[in-house]
Amino acid sequence: MINNGSIDLSVQLGKSRLKNPVMPASGTFGYGREFSSFIDLERLGAIVVKSITPGPRLGSFEHRFIELAGGSFLSNIGLQNVGIEIFIKEKLPYLRQFETPLIVSIAGESIEEFIRLAERLNKAGGVSALQLNLTCPNTARGGMMFSADPELTFSVVKAVRGVTGLTLIPKLLPTTTDITTLGRVCEEAGADAIRPSAGRVGMAIDINTRRSKLGKNLTGALGGPALKSVAVRMVWQVSQLVGIPVIGCGGITSAEDALEFLIAGATAIEIGTYNLIDPKATLKTIEGIERYLIDHRISRIRDIIGSMIFS
Repeated sequence: MINNGSIDLSVQLGKSRLKNPVMPASGTFGYGREFSSFIDLERLGAIVVKSITPGPRLGSFEHRFIELAGGSFLSNIGLQNVGIEIFIKEKLPYLRQFETPLIVSIAGESIEEFIRLAERLNKAGGVSALQLNLTCPNTARGGMMFSADPELTFSVVKAVRGVTGLTLIPKLLPTTTDITTLGRVCEEAGADAIRPSAGRVGMAIDINTRRSKLGKNLTGALGGPALKSVAVRMVWQVSQLVGIPVIGCGGITSAEDALEFLIAGATAIEIGTYNLIDPKATLKTIEGIERYLIDHRISRIRDIIGSMIFS
């Protein structure tokens, strides 16, 4: 008989073993402590903190976030964060106390910055994995997004791989090339997993003022339920062609959404903005996945990963 105690939810991302496949998305969970009064952080598959840059960043102008129809949204946060040194000194000690693997997202404006961030966190200890935010602009290439160029993507991953043995997870936003090309490039460069992003840049206008609803920011990243079907397709597409785990993210609001990603081929999933609507979303998703496995008499989460049936 299958029950809660006999269900194996664990998954493997490189050297990092997660007790379950559910984690928050970077940028929607602060530095972890902010959600500790709502959920037990030890229940998560991993803790993923917001992107860290070499120095502190104040972020974008006001009106950083607006809701759209159907629960979707536009956001322009501008990578607001405390910077690597304050993170290591003030945020990391709290996160080290948990057995839950810690994934730190790092964002650089050059390959050299990614290398320095990786070296610093590698030396600091207490970090299980690095998520390389390759959706950042590369100042050396006129502001072009790193993941817009397969060669540049390869160079960043290869360079960081050369300075750390930590699990590496590039975050990829395909704009000028498809996700399968980027996925293969990352695998060749030494990545342990990939995290596709289905985000798109959008705009919303106040018809009374005729100004952007995001104020001086003008545009923002589209997120929420509107992206889910695109994100699921991307996971299915790239998981067919790479031999490393794929992390699904985009529009997840329930266990049912998460299960779609897993069946499509994701090894793990990240819940993004829905954390801000329901701070217990990650925990509820874990419990929902567990119930699904019990109801369907499946003892291991790994048995549903990539199990989509083609008729």
